[in-house]
Amino acid sequence: MTPRGTRQGLDAEDLDVEEALALVKDGNGPARPAGDHGSAQREGSGNGNGTPSTPAPETGHRAAAAEHRHRAVPWPEARTIAARAARSGAARRTPVSVTLGDALGLVLAAPLTALTDLPSFDTSAMDGWAVAGPGPWHVRDEGVLAGSAAPASLADGEAVRIATGARIPADTTAVLRSEHGRTDDNGRLHPTREMQHGQDIRPRGQECRSGDQLLLAGAVVTPAVLGLAAAAGYDTLTVVPRPRVEVLVLGDELLTEGRPHDGLIRDALGPMLPPWLRALGADVIAVRRLRDDAKALHKAVTASGADLIITTGGTAAGPVDHVHPTLRRIDAELLVDSVKVRPGHPMLLARLKDDQHLVGLPGNPLAAVSGLITLAEPLLRTLAARPAPEPYALPLRETVHGHPYDTRLVPVVLRGDHAVPLHYNGPAMLRGIAAADALAVVPPGGARAGQEAELLDLPWATAGIGACFT
Repeated sequence: MTPRGTRQGLDAEDLDVEEALALVKDGNGPARPAGDHGSAQREGSGNGNGTPSTPAPETGHRAAAAEHRHRAVPWPEARTIAARAARSGAARRTPVSVTLGDALGLVLAAPLTALTDLPSFDTSAMDGWAVAGPGPWHVRDEGVLAGSAAPASLADGEAVRIATGARIPADTTAVLRSEHGRTDDNGRLHPTREMQHGQDIRPRGQECRSGDQLLLAGAVVTPAVLGLAAAAGYDTLTVVPRPRVEVLVLGDELLTEGRPHDGLIRDALGPMLPPWLRALGADVIAVRRLRDDAKALHKAVTASGADLIITTGGTAAGPVDHVHPTLRRIDAELLVDSVKVRPGHPMLLARLKDDQHLVGLPGNPLAAVSGLITLAEPLLRTLAARPAPEPYALPLRETVHGHPYDTRLVPVVLRGDHAVPLHYNGPAMLRGIAAADALAVVPPGGARAGQEAELLDLPWATAGIGACFT
């Protein structure tokens, strides 16, 4: 997708007059190439120490651009606003009971308390023999298998073959491992090494007793949590429901199949956003494609029952950009109206109702990813009651040029203890993010090689996948 309103091959959404002037090297050099505008500051711009020079007094277009820039919210603040915006709605969300098979990735709304002792009876920790008293022992003919009924108790001098997980006979002294025993010519069992009382027996309640609290409310249901819940006797879990999201893909110029032609382009966001949102824990209830029609957008927004509506494109002020007028028409509360981040600064966040929000993403694909991570991810995380990821940073292997005023989000791959910036990181490009493990947060003015940068993991990324760094 591309947004409406381009000029001379440059995207108006990601390059304003003030930025174009700021990106001119030493005030009289050539502007950045169209394919990389809005995504990097030229070396040498600013005051020579990585920070922008004090701009000249603004007039005309420069003054308008400066006003827009001053209205924009700093990137860290925008993420905080998005997380806080959903708190009241999150507090009113009713927990739901789901089967174990449907609970993966959700958050426990109530503590996980053991419904039984674990283990619920004394069990063998090894294959071998259950023995009573000192050896040697006479071995019974029948053995004890896991899942069998309670075996007869042992008398001193008796042993019985036993499998891992089988119920221990009453009066058992220890379990002798198969590799630690031998039988003589008379069929009597002898230990080949010293044994301890209770050896290789898992006593009842070793892991927990019935009623013990295993996990606190707020724990994310992982595969291991599902296993623990099943072992503790659960068939269902009480969890925070997934936030419901509706995606509205806007634009007359979008194709849903085939190659671009005659001024029409393929919709990249329709296929990309729903699985990305699901990876963030959302339930995508609908994906609707709308033409550039104010009435259609108004109807879709006001009819939606989703917790979060996501729109793509139409967040600027062009003749077919209907998001802002629609928000004014329904008296929505605009919480964020553009963010000091590149790509994607025309993103927005609005509260439609106490329990419903709208995130307006820019139309350019990588700019939309930036809006998704900046505004949608913190809001969805709060609604789902998921904990914020622990921040971490790695040094950059190469210098990354910065925007004079705004944060940059740059796709990187992780190699050892460094983050390697990827090219093809312009606002309309997906080639870089498709190969990335994370996004590096580059402050205004840029970051030099070796400097640590905060990293935002992509929800599906696996470090070490080979990529072409071109």
